[in-house]
Amino acid sequence: MATPNSFLTTPTKTPSEKSHSKRHHQLSATDSASTRASRFEAYNRLQAAAVAFGEKLPIPEIVALGGQSDGKSSLLEALLGFRFNVREVEMGTRRPLILQMVHDPTALDPRCRFQEEDSEEYGSPVVLASAIADIIKSRTEALLKKTKTSVSPKPIVMRAEYAHCPNLTIIDTPGFVLKAKKGEPENTPDEILSMVKSLASPPHRILVFLQQSSVEWCSSLWLDAIREIDPTFRRTVIVVSKFDNRLKEFSDRWEVDRYLSASGYLGENTRPFFVALPKDRNTVSNDEFRRQISQVDVEVLRHLRDGIKGGYDEEKFKPYIGFGCLRDYLESELQKRYKEAAPATLALLEQRCNEVTTEMSRMDSKIQATSDVAQLRRFAMMYAASISTHVGALIDGAADPAPEQWGKSTEEEQSESGIGSWPGVSIDIKPPNATLRLYGGAAFERVMHEFRCAAYSIECPQVSREKVANILLAHAGRGGGRGVTEAAAEIARAAARSWFAPLLDTACDRLAFVLGNLFDIALERHCNQDSEYGNKTGNMDGYVSFHASLRQAYNRFVKDLSKQCKQLVRHHLDSVTSPYSLVCYENDFQGGFGSGATSYRFNQASVSSFCFELSDGTAASRDETMRDQENVPPQKSTQQTTPGKGEEGRAALQECQLTIPETPSPDQPCEVVCVVKKELGNYNEVGPKKRVSRIAGGKNAELLRVQNGGLLFGNGDSGGRSSSAFSEICSSAARHFARIREVLVERSVASTLNSGFLTPCRERLVVAIGLDLFAVNDEKFMDMFVAPGAIDVLQNERKSLEKRQKILQSCLNEFKNVARAL
Repeated sequence: MATPNSFLTTPTKTPSEKSHSKRHHQLSATDSASTRASRFEAYNRLQAAAVAFGEKLPIPEIVALGGQSDGKSSLLEALLGFRFNVREVEMGTRRPLILQMVHDPTALDPRCRFQEEDSEEYGSPVVLASAIADIIKSRTEALLKKTKTSVSPKPIVMRAEYAHCPNLTIIDTPGFVLKAKKGEPENTPDEILSMVKSLASPPHRILVFLQQSSVEWCSSLWLDAIREIDPTFRRTVIVVSKFDNRLKEFSDRWEVDRYLSASGYLGENTRPFFVALPKDRNTVSNDEFRRQISQVDVEVLRHLRDGIKGGYDEEKFKPYIGFGCLRDYLESELQKRYKEAAPATLALLEQRCNEVTTEMSRMDSKIQATSDVAQLRRFAMMYAASISTHVGALIDGAADPAPEQWGKSTEEEQSESGIGSWPGVSIDIKPPNATLRLYGGAAFERVMHEFRCAAYSIECPQVSREKVANILLAHAGRGGGRGVTEAAAEIARAAARSWFAPLLDTACDRLAFVLGNLFDIALERHCNQDSEYGNKTGNMDGYVSFHASLRQAYNRFVKDLSKQCKQLVRHHLDSVTSPYSLVCYENDFQGGFGSGATSYRFNQASVSSFCFELSDGTAASRDETMRDQENVPPQKSTQQTTPGKGEEGRAALQECQLTIPETPSPDQPCEVVCVVKKELGNYNEVGPKKRVSRIAGGKNAELLRVQNGGLLFGNGDSGGRSSSAFSEICSSAARHFARIREVLVERSVASTLNSGFLTPCRERLVVAIGLDLFAVNDEKFMDMFVAPGAIDVLQNERKSLEKRQKILQSCLNEFKNVARAL
């Protein structure tokens, strides 16, 4: 039985608890009070360092869990031995609170200090206990305002040194709630539950789950959540709070014994603690508060013995009734866990110290490198060469890093590049593998095929009769017999220049975007290679200005390549559309390509050479197939040819075999008869109609000049001839346009873009970057590494590492002493 004076002195084990007393004597046989105190202090210091530096150390800790109003805050005050009104600030609904309770016989008044945010240092002692609640509230509100959240897993650490508290560290977590408070986000309950599970999941933590005695085990709201974390309750201490509220319901021994066992719901090996605390919240002295706690324990035990018919099973349940038993159990259990974890903690601390020492050496090398220009140049050159090599490897074909993460689909390339669709193309171009995330050489080839598809989707535009008349009559005025053919060729050349020029510029921009993305992927490959095989190029991670300059040099190189390629393909376009080019008059263009059909099939095959469709899924119908892969050439009889290169193209070309009218008028379908005007106004035929040489299988009319130098066109009936000069010119222009497109796309652009983009990236990238970054004097070179304030940043980082090293080394030395005492 606990006595009223038990809370006025150093905490001792409950004399009536046989099992606890036995554990205490076993512990005392091997552990002196000073050994336990030093071990506890060592873990407290280690915990403070872990919180400050974000270290993930398996430190044995107690985590208090439960719903709001289940008594967690009252339990904390009872363990501390004094009140600080923690319930009124509702700290449990915002941030965790780590309470490091240190039993100090000399501290007759509580000495509480808060650990500074993002530091292992503690602030000045808090004199007034009431100020503790204000500090918790202000720190909580400041962090939540900064992070713009309703809860935060970042803990507040408070160290309390007091003569009437045990050596115990406990983490008070936000209380479970069913509904968010007014003004809070609706997902606050879920965030609290997720955060508490995260805090309670590490296996080195002891869970203290509180639940009010008025709640039946079968209807517990949060017991299932605890089962998810610790299914067998192996590391869970269940505490039934406000036990005095339930006592009045028991009258017989069997009732109270059945309730105290709780075996039907918690299992045979789980024994909950039953605790009642003072309800009076009036301001009292600390001594009076501890006396009230002791008095409540006495009254609960008296009621169980005297107020229940037959009493209760004291031998079985008394060690689990009362706050004093719970406090002693938690202190002894934590000390036991500390002792068991000491060897593993010592080994982990040695590992952490070695890691920090290595990081310190690396930082020292970096600081020293700022004064060693030669070494810095060597490292920088090796780094730039490594990035250039990785770029070349990505162009040649690579699958590392993961394309799923670093690659881009066709739609993503169009969106992120800001280029969008192809100019002048009204249909949606979807090349094979458009949905796959590709990079490097694969993405380059996909864009090239997308360009081919876009080019072949453009037909020769319609031409007005006025334009045809202007060109045709101008050629007729110069004489000769090729007026119709020359007019059609001129129309095709003008259309090709107008439509293909922006298409070529877009292709260059898209390809430059694909190459520009390779820089970040090359950096990732470099980092992965260094981590696997060791750092061979020096650590350049901290030199932000150098990385920015390297990125700018790479982007300039790709931009220059794009500019040069635009000039080259424009030159090819100008060449193929030049009046002196014979593209429009090549023999293999006759008769629907005639002998050029074989050439056409070869070119079609070359266009399809990249059509390996690797995307998942099969179309259910032809329409579905053409919608998903509308630019993939189908097979055999169902093959869909590229626009302007199929059967209809050949049929159109065969129209040139028709005999065209001999009049160059764009409108007259009739056969031309040239006449000479007599003075009396009568018209006489000059003579029989004369045929001129055929061009591409068609006729051209011989134009005769009359006395006044003008041209006159007859309008007689043409008989069976339905074709006009205008339609013949449009048809011929379409054939010329298709020929220009084929020569441009298949013979010129593809090889030019490959040699203009890929070859320089493989062969000249490292030289270009080297000249840009390293062909400068030392002063300008060092500007990339010693920017204003850079030395200060490095020095501050080193100081932080040095501080962290000292703290961890101090903890390591303490744990070595602890290990020697085991």
